[in-house]
Amino acid sequence: MTETRATAGTVLIAVGGNALVLDGEAGSVERQLERAADFAESIAALAESGWTVVVTHGNGPQVGYILRRGELVAPDATVEGLPALPLWLAVADSQGGIGHMLAVAIDSAVLRRGLDTRAVAVLTHAEIELDDPAFSKPSKPIGGQLSAEVARQRVAEEGWVVSEVAEGNYRRVVASPLPRTIIESRQIRALVDSGAIVIAAGGGGIPVVRDADGWHPIDAVIDKDRASALLAKEIDVATLVLVTGVDEVYVDFSKPGQRALRNVGVEEMRRHLADGQFPPGSMGPKVQSAIDFVESSGGRAIITSIGKLPEALAGAAGTVVTTSG
Repeated sequence: MTETRATAGTVLIAVGGNALVLDGEAGSVERQLERAADFAESIAALAESGWTVVVTHGNGPQVGYILRRGELVAPDATVEGLPALPLWLAVADSQGGIGHMLAVAIDSAVLRRGLDTRAVAVLTHAEIELDDPAFSKPSKPIGGQLSAEVARQRVAEEGWVVSEVAEGNYRRVVASPLPRTIIESRQIRALVDSGAIVIAAGGGGIPVVRDADGWHPIDAVIDKDRASALLAKEIDVATLVLVTGVDEVYVDFSKPGQRALRNVGVEEMRRHLADGQFPPGSMGPKVQSAIDFVESSGGRAIITSIGKLPEALAGAAGTVVTTSG
């Protein structure tokens, strides 16, 4: 690793699956490749300025596509001899596909800058616990919308848990347990120390449980931001960036007195979270992940948009969470 990189430090950047597929888009592979190329330019610019970068990513839209394909061929699956598609395998498939798109895009971007670093995508597993309360109350929507008739059929034939997301429209919901450790964290750390741009913990990681025989995959969806905060802590990253659609976190968002938070201590963020400022289905997981990382590592967490990333790392933009603010 060069002296410049070591001086700039190591940063983990967590982006959502919708960084490649915007809301309302058809999500073609071509568009995902274009978005990956745009994102790669930002990552390459950070590498060029001396940062060692770790990238984590969501996979919500992509897992939805994979599961929907399985649903469409389900009537012919037995005749064709096609195996069932468990959720954990769809998570693994999406990790491989998105990791490939990001790695090739980043490699191309750093090559154009004359840098000798390369991107490495690591198939990553997150250990969870079977007694996690999330399993008794599934809440994470996955896959496409279902009619009431199809929803009843899935519940009866496949044991799904479904939830009505709009009048007459249902979606499958699954458990979203907390990750307890990232199994490959030591190996990821070695790659980071080598100067590689590491892509890991896609979709929060493939969920596995451990018993006397080892690890076994299980159907669940792990929150990407919670897994990113855990990985950042386990590999001693100094700065965690949680990318979102706004430049900063706000209190009283969309109200007349809304206020942007810039430099904030964990205790203040915890009070805002307890006051209901950050809903669970919106900014809540990012704020909780930022708090967890700062408290467990002593590092800093930044919540900002991808466009403000350079300024945020320089301390000139975004919401920066530290131990004391």
